[in-house]
Amino acid sequence: MIDLNDPDIMSSTEAAKRWHKADDYVRQMYRKTPWKFPKGSIRKFGKQLVVTRQGMEHVTGVTEIQAQEGARRKQVS
Repeated sequence: MIDLNDPDIMSSTEAAKRWHKADDYVRQMYRKTPWKFPKGSIRKFGKQLVVTRQGMEHVTGVTEIQAQEGARRKQVS
C-alpha cells in the first residue's frame, strides 16, 4: 500500500520550495520536458501535480539536502 503521508510524496509547490526553486518550477518542467521525470514519479490529480523525491532529484540533479546547502551558501555570500 502507498503511504500518502510519506514525506517523499509532495505537491509540486511544496517540492519547489524544498528544492529552493520558483513556486511554478515543477509545473513548468513538466509542461516543457515531461520525459525528464522518471515513470511513476509525477502525476496530475485534477489540477494538482504530485511529485516524488526521486522525481525531483532526477529533474534537478541534486538531492534535497544538496539544494538546501546550496541555498545556505548563497545566503552567506
